[in-house]
Amino acid sequence: MGNKQEELEAIVLLGSYNVVAITETWWVASHDWIVAIDGYRLFRRDRRRRKHSDIALYIKKWIKSEELSQKNSHDQVESIWVRIRDRENKGNLVAGVHYGFPVKGAAINKAFLL
Repeated sequence: MGNKQEELEAIVLLGSYNVVAITETWWVASHDWIVAIDGYRLFRRDRRRRKHSDIALYIKKWIKSEELSQKNSHDQVESIWVRIRDRENKGNLVAGVHYGFPVKGAAINKAFLL
């Protein structure tokens, strides 16, 4: 992790972003405490059978957010979708991150869109 995690945290905190999406995290599941960023809620999806294609979504804690279940949550489709509610609960916004593998583009896109 080291320097790259510190660099990510510095960029996120200095930019004061509300939502940050990341692909190819290369994180290890047993190190959740390392990837936490103060003031942000972390949503992540780690690939079970492959390394280095994990994805993550940071959303500021003050923003009402919940992960949406995926209808077609195949192992081959790497994506996270989160519903964000406005403060008055009058509307929703969906934010997400998707990692598509260049080699299997057509097959992944078909599974993703079904």
